Amino acid sequence: MSTTTAPAVPALATVIITALTNAGVGAFWDTELILIAHPAGLTQEQALTGEHVVIDWMATPGATTLEGAKLEATAWEPDSLPDYAQIATLHATPPGCPRGEEVAQCVTAVAEWFAGPRQTAGGMLLAALAEYGLVEGKEVFVSYGTHSDRYSVPLPLADGTQAQLIIADRDGSLRHLPNAHTGWSVILHDGLWGEPIGDPVYITGDGELVDCAEDSANAAAFMADFVTAPVSRHCDCYAQDGHWRRHDRECNRYRRP
Repeated sequence: MSTTTAPAVPALATVIITALTNAGVGAFWDTELILIAHPAGLTQEQALTGEHVVIDWMATPGATTLEGAKLEATAWEPDSLPDYAQIATLHATPPGCPRGEEVAQCVTAVAEWFAGPRQTAGGMLLAALAEYGLVEGKEVFVSYGTHSDRYSVPLPLADGTQAQLIIADRDGSLRHLPNAHTGWSVILHDGLWGEPIGDPVYITGDGELVDCAEDSANAAAFMADFVTAPVSRHCDCYAQDGHWRRHDRECNRYRRP
């Protein structure tokens, strides 16, 4: 007669599960050796058939405390079970951040996610763009991918063709929460091949956390100015023919905030 032994729960997972329970969030250590958080009152089976959060970490081998651990919490939903699709990043430890309050910060982000209402960093950016008349489905087009997301804004070129301004955060994400934002990057892509032209025309952050509201407002203002600028303000590099067109660092459109 065979028996199934429940997986041993790591000490770090026990700390996090306790904190989640105290915050009114259900949690358990799954047989796949991952920590699952879910709305309170659900069974483990029910949790995995709906939206849930996976909490993962990197820590010094053998560590029994969260000192030195890097936490990440991501939200998932069923996508033709047994597959799942990631829908948001709720928390990620920025590089070099003190870890003493990591559990509290991560648990707060997870609890707020389940409590709702929710706003992603991408949603905050869309709202900022809309203030300049750049509206999703008209002037702004959204693409969500398995590994990366992006907004694209068509840009008329002097030669009659169109390029695109592509924007996402430094990790290629739009669906992360504002408190996990690490900075927007805007890159000009040619319209024919979709290849980047030169370096980012707007970029913030260095991998650490950035104020999402301020960054979104600045990025939206920059993109609106870029799109509405008369052709006379566009440098000749936009009108060059052929593949791998480069952006001239001396032109008046190449700038950083």
